[in-house]
This record gives sequence, structure tokens and C-alpha cells, in this order.
Amino acid sequence: MKNLLLVLALFIMGDAFGQGRQRKSPHDTLTYANGEVIYGRPYKSGREIFGSLEKFGKVWRVGADEATTISFKKDSKFGGEAIPAGTYTLFAITNENEWTLILNSQLGQWGAFSYEKNKDKDVAKVTVPVEHLNDVIEQLTIRYDDDNNKLIIEWDMSRVSVPLSF
Repeated sequence: MKNLLLVLALFIMGDAFGQGRQRKSPHDTLTYANGEVIYGRPYKSGREIFGSLEKFGKVWRVGADEATTISFKKDSKFGGEAIPAGTYTLFAITNENEWTLILNSQLGQWGAFSYEKNKDKDVAKVTVPVEHLNDVIEQLTIRYDDDNNKLIIEWDMSRVSVPLSF
């Protein structure tokens, strides 16, 4: 009987603690020649995204829910920075005309809430220009351009791309 009560209590506690971390957006996996990107895909839904919802100059998880991860099957270059094969968390510091993309070795982060305590695990920081679009991209999209070997992030009326080589 004690064991049954213990199991029941653990189940209820686990469910209660998990409530704050339920996914709110659809998720996607981008598979490209050297790895994959796993990310949440929030919708714009009439909101002003960059400079409002995602404040300029603040660290963003590049997606929704748990922090986005990017994996490299072999040693690579991310915006010219040498990156050992492995899996990393992808963050960005957005600004109106440029973003700083950050690869961090601490996995399992929820959003960007614990980035400050893990920023010493940054592997690379790459600054890229923002392309201002004429049309709205309703849902956050990360894609790989095979012809130009670039990872592209686009949402709302902004697009950034970072060269990848492997």
C-alpha cells in the first residue's frame, strides 16, 4: 500500500511540475547534409515579433519552448567559426539590422531562461546581417540552402543566413 501511494504521489508531482514545460507550438526537425536542427515553430499571429515580443539586444532561443538544437555530424564551420562535431543549443541576440547567432554546448535548456548561467559554454558567436522582407513569414522557419551552403532563419519580416561548411 505504501508503494502504491508513493508511486501515485510521484506521478501527481511529475504531472504538476511538467505543466510549466508543455509545448505550446508545433515542432519540426530540419535534416541537412551534415546534421539536423530541432526547433519549435511559433506563429506570428498578428504580433510584432522583433523589437517587441523578442526584445532587441536580448538573448532569444530561436524558436519556442525548449531551446533549439543544431547538430553537426562532423567538424564544421558555422559562419567561419570552427565547430567540433556534436550537438549545440542555438540562441540569437536580435537587433534591427544584425543578429548575433550563438552556439552553446549546454543542452537541455528551456527557452533562454538559463542562458546567463551557461554563457561560459558558448562555442561560437557569429554576427550576420538581417534581410528585411517585403512579405510576412507567418511561422518561424529554419531551412538549409544547399546551393549556397547556408542555414536560413526567417520569421515575420526578417531573414538571416549563416554560411555552413563541412
